[in-house]
Amino acid sequence: MSEKRVARVTDIIASSPIGFDDAIKVGFERATRTLRGITGMKVMEMRVSVDENQIAEYRVRLEVIFVLES
Repeated sequence: MSEKRVARVTDIIASSPIGFDDAIKVGFERATRTLRGITGMKVMEMRVSVDENQIAEYRVRLEVIFVLES
């Protein structure tokens, strides 16, 4: 018989001046400092901030899925 689990989903917004991949890593690293039992993430949105006709910042909204502890 398999173990029953309940998961929760929370949104995190992260940014980086380097790129989207780095913004995702920043968000993941921050999430792991606060949340335990992370089982996955989904990139929900990608945006950029523009300043003086240049991309200033890459932003991602992540959906973080983690298992609730018993």
